[in-house]
Amino acid sequence: MSRILPHPVLTLVITAVWILLVNSFSVGAVLLGLVIGILVPMFTAPYWPGRPRVRHPFKILAYLGIVLWDIVVSNVQVAWLVLFRKGDSLRSRFVTIPLELRSPEAITVLAGTITMTPGTVSADLSACGRALLVHCLETDDPEGTVAQIKDRYERRLMEIFE
Repeated sequence: MSRILPHPVLTLVITAVWILLVNSFSVGAVLLGLVIGILVPMFTAPYWPGRPRVRHPFKILAYLGIVLWDIVVSNVQVAWLVLFRKGDSLRSRFVTIPLELRSPEAITVLAGTITMTPGTVSADLSACGRALLVHCLETDDPEGTVAQIKDRYERRLMEIFE
């Protein structure tokens, strides 16, 4: 069974994303989504070094809730900066976030989360994988920004992955 479904969760995610992209819940859309969801993991399985270890899968839902909330709040903040901040220059800067995460999957999720949140972009990962360079559109407290990212995201990802 593991040859046909080497990554069953990925199969379900790909199927769900396909149905959302098609924007139609029909038998044909579900079947095509399942075919794609089975074939992609099957053909890419040799390139996966191992399955990521998820210690607390139910904490993923809480993490997603926090990320979605932060995306909404950040959208409002960035819109306010763009629309109502006239004449003031933005206090944008790069901050370096020292990482306690060691799992490549967890670091990837952290970098993706930072990039999905408006106003921040993951710019680079150090060669040793111990620091993440992040560009912040607006921050007057770089240390506070680093502390917030570590507390809201990295700490929770450590609970999930490590």
